[in-house]
Amino acid sequence: MDRVTLQQLQAMKERGEPITMLTAYDYPTALLIDQAGIDLILVGDSLGMVVHGFENTLPVTMDMMVLHCQAVRRGTRRALLVADMPFMSYQTGVTDALRNAARLLAEGGADAVKLEGGQRIAETVRALVETGIAVMGHIGLTPQSVSALGGFKVQGGTVEAARRLLDDARALQEAGAFSLVLEAVPARLAALITRSLTIPTIGIGAGGGCDGQVLVTHDVLGLYERLTPRFARRYAHLADVMRQAFAQFRQEVLTRAFPAAEHEFSISDDVWQALLKELGEE
Repeated sequence: MDRVTLQQLQAMKERGEPITMLTAYDYPTALLIDQAGIDLILVGDSLGMVVHGFENTLPVTMDMMVLHCQAVRRGTRRALLVADMPFMSYQTGVTDALRNAARLLAEGGADAVKLEGGQRIAETVRALVETGIAVMGHIGLTPQSVSALGGFKVQGGTVEAARRLLDDARALQEAGAFSLVLEAVPARLAALITRSLTIPTIGIGAGGGCDGQVLVTHDVLGLYERLTPRFARRYAHLADVMRQAFAQFRQEVLTRAFPAAEHEFSISDDVWQALLKELGEE
């Protein structure tokens, strides 16, 4: 099975063919997403919230990202694998950005990295691309800057803010980013940004005018109930299914319905009788 390439994603934009992207943080999830034909898999720093139970993404470390990326890589054969660069892994300068991005590729097995921010990180993006590292940008609602943005709010709601997002998008494209995530951006503005760029846009809470769509897999499956963004659609309610399974297991253990005979291993009568004789318990 051929792996999705940056050139194929670009061709999909040019043909008007929608691009699909989901998050994964472990081997079995990555395997299933890959088998479903999803184009890109993102090892997102959202793992801090949906896997590790943090209140936000800020505590996520490079070591955590590398470890989860390695697991996802083992389950990914076709999809292009993108890894988030966590908080303060690139904001401290180009040297740190290069070193940490290299870890995600060399140790984690990622095909590309994703950075949050617009014009302020353009030079960092340029340096990574010039080194041969594929970079996906991320503008709009950027979770690593959620406190500075005043919380999880739609971005680009004023003329000034909308113009800034347009400028950010163009700056990242000029710096060499192969794609942009647009998060929590008004649909008409996201469509305008998409038309203004030659590279693909991937929307999350940015309407249907983007070139593709991404969601957090735990939202898709109904596994993360602490926070349900308006833009997230649940395609399954696995939390209910899992709770029911766990409760049924508990009940069957309490009533001794489990384990049943079909779950047990046997020992031959000859061995059993010999053991009892040896123990003096015939």
